[in-house]
Amino acid sequence: MQKVFRAVFLFSFLSLAASASWADKYSDALYSFQRAGESAAFFETAYGYALFPTIGKGGFIVGGAYGEGRVFAQGQHVGNSKVTQLTAGLLAGGQAFSQIIFFENEQSFKDFTAGNFEFSAQATGVIITAGASAEANTGGGMAAGASGGRNDATTAHAGYRKGMAVFTIAKGGLMGELSLGGQKFSYTPL
Repeated sequence: MQKVFRAVFLFSFLSLAASASWADKYSDALYSFQRAGESAAFFETAYGYALFPTIGKGGFIVGGAYGEGRVFAQGQHVGNSKVTQLTAGLLAGGQAFSQIIFFENEQSFKDFTAGNFEFSAQATGVIITAGASAEANTGGGMAAGASGGRNDATTAHAGYRKGMAVFTIAKGGLMGELSLGGQKFSYTPL
């Protein structure tokens, strides 16, 4: 089981390396979210956001994900963050995606930088760079997204839940998932 998990996880990271432009990954991800449907409007009103240009995810029955990002408050880069995720359920494959988490106010920013843990249920399907996803979490939030590639991604969201709004854009891979899992964020101020 571990060998399958490692192989799928390695595949997702190798596919990322081949397709991603590492030199300007934060600018590219930011540009995509600024033009992807409802996520664009959040830039004007949010207190801040955490931007993860690439999160690699893979697994077979049990899965994991990892990514590194930057945290911004009132337009300034104030720290860095890492995300890890563990999931279990009906899942197989590997994928890469970008994620942004908007903070509605200073309190939600503080909640995030404290490293809170939250479970979520997910249903995703990704084939190369086309993808669709839906998510509901214990924080009361729901989100959906669709992508035919980074430049034509669309996002939809029900608004802030407990002060945070999460959007994702598929980058590539091959994965099907219906799972229960949780994400853990760590934060390091500059």
